[in-house]
Amino acid sequence: MKIVVLAGGTSTERDVSIVSGTGVCKALRQKGHQAILVDVFAGLESVKLEAAFEGDYDVEAAAEYIKSFNERIQELEKQRRDFFGPNVVALCKAADIVFLALHGENGENGKVQAAFDLMKIKYTGTGHTGSAMAMDKGITKALFQMYQVPTPKGVTMTVKNRRNDLSVHGMDFPVVVKTCCGGSSIGVYIVQNQEAYVKALDEAFSYEEEVVIEEYIQGKEYTVAVVDGEAYPIVLIEPVSGFYDYKNKYQAGATIETCPAPLDEEKTRKMQEYAVRGYKALALQAYGRLDFMMDEAGNMYCLEANTLPGMTPTSLIPQEAAALGMDYPTLCEHLIEVSLKKYE
Repeated sequence: MKIVVLAGGTSTERDVSIVSGTGVCKALRQKGHQAILVDVFAGLESVKLEAAFEGDYDVEAAAEYIKSFNERIQELEKQRRDFFGPNVVALCKAADIVFLALHGENGENGKVQAAFDLMKIKYTGTGHTGSAMAMDKGITKALFQMYQVPTPKGVTMTVKNRRNDLSVHGMDFPVVVKTCCGGSSIGVYIVQNQEAYVKALDEAFSYEEEVVIEEYIQGKEYTVAVVDGEAYPIVLIEPVSGFYDYKNKYQAGATIETCPAPLDEEKTRKMQEYAVRGYKALALQAYGRLDFMMDEAGNMYCLEANTLPGMTPTSLIPQEAAALGMDYPTLCEHLIEVSLKKYE
């Protein structure tokens, strides 16, 4: 198959996206596909469309080209009106499918998916509606509550109706303050007192105009991939220090990840059932990953869903697939197969 692996972009998760895309592109070429790595925003200035997928291809060189734009992204954003870079749309139209290795805003929020839907470009992952709903943690929480997916108590707050008094929401410290549409735990703050709460609101609102405030669940963190409506083995996530923030997610040795998680059969089944229920509540398609907390009493709380989760060879979904006996290149190919079902 001719495949464009779309990575990079303008979000705060650009660097992680490039790593995901590089891994996916190498894996798909290993499987015999004509895969090329393209930055959705930087694009390719000079490319012969008829020959783009032919011949030898250096994935590492493509990744280095994409990284060369890292320091100029904000400057280019101010100069350009178009989000799609040079030749991106043309390359995607020429491909059999686009593997979305994008993370965060303008990649995971449904806008790219909606544009591709209008242009009849096939892509991996869920459609634009599910992407948009899952990206917004306030909408996610409301849908979880509606479909009986246990989730921490919480409220949304906009910068216009900001209230520094937590008691007006009927909540007590500690709480979690997080941006509504952020990713990779950027803009997430666990606060224990009033001073920290005000500071967390200041910082969260510097990212976005809407935040979520929810009760803090003391316990262990887990994650469950749902692929084609089926829950994969659970991963237990244990940061060496602090919580599962950006540093602990991507710094080698900062987190211990155990898959399958050491849970008894009943708890495993229950968490997987909640994951599938959350997946359906958000109208997800193809695949996604749902994050959970479990307190010391064994109560489970679904925090959010990731529609384009990390796809580096050591990311969480590849670990879950490995527990099923599926290697990384086979997983990448399988995600394409289940994504194509959207178009049947």
